[in-house]
Amino acid sequence: MAATRLPARSPIGQQVRAPKTAELIASQLRGQIVRGELAAGDTLPPEIKLMEQFGVSRPTLREAFRILETESLISVRRGSRGGAQVVSPDLSVAARYVGLLLQVSGTTIADVYDARMVLEPAAARMLATRRTKADLDALNQAIDELTEIVEGDDEDRRDPVRWSAGTQRFHDVLLEHAGNKTLAVQAGVLAEVVAMHVAIAVRSNMGKSDQKEEFRKTIRSYRKLVGLIEARDGEGAEKHWKIHMEAAGQRILGHGLGSKSVVDLFN
Repeated sequence: MAATRLPARSPIGQQVRAPKTAELIASQLRGQIVRGELAAGDTLPPEIKLMEQFGVSRPTLREAFRILETESLISVRRGSRGGAQVVSPDLSVAARYVGLLLQVSGTTIADVYDARMVLEPAAARMLATRRTKADLDALNQAIDELTEIVEGDDEDRRDPVRWSAGTQRFHDVLLEHAGNKTLAVQAGVLAEVVAMHVAIAVRSNMGKSDQKEEFRKTIRSYRKLVGLIEARDGEGAEKHWKIHMEAAGQRILGHGLGSKSVVDLFN
């Protein structure tokens, strides 16, 4: 007697769902984008040609397009002069999903900041061992922009969004130039949350008599870090940045934000 053929099942006993045709098409196109066979700015062939190539209907092809649009891998323009164009993957897409996961998990701001304090000092050490003139120029440019904010007119200096964005830019440059893409991406997905709570903390300090000096102190700390990186002092750079972030964390989280969950910042 022939054995009865059972549906495919996962290791935990659940039936495995066969991928839809649209998912298979999206997977094939995604692979071409990831491998560089399709570069940012390239336009995909017309729908009629892709329908013939894959042997599918227009609704199935458009479902595949929607999957890739959700992943920010293509942008689709409708109409007679429309079409699907490849775009560069955006870190903000990953950041949105990670942010959602953090919110659902009830993660606190202190927890997020702790993660940054692990990543960034390590990045400072790495950058010091492999830095180039271009790396130093990028860091110094970020510091110069912050200096302009602090030493500019009162209206500019009192803009918490501009100051927090400027400080976040310095942190981003540090991570981007450290030479480890995985580290940069991991830290980058937290940038939106970090920038949000820094802006709130800075706004709460607006009008204080010592605010300008606090900003200057931050800039001096940034310049010291760049000096250590320029001297290729990896151990010194890591130690200084850890102390800097611990001190900054005490100021920022001291405004009652540390115990707040990530979701509180977006309500």
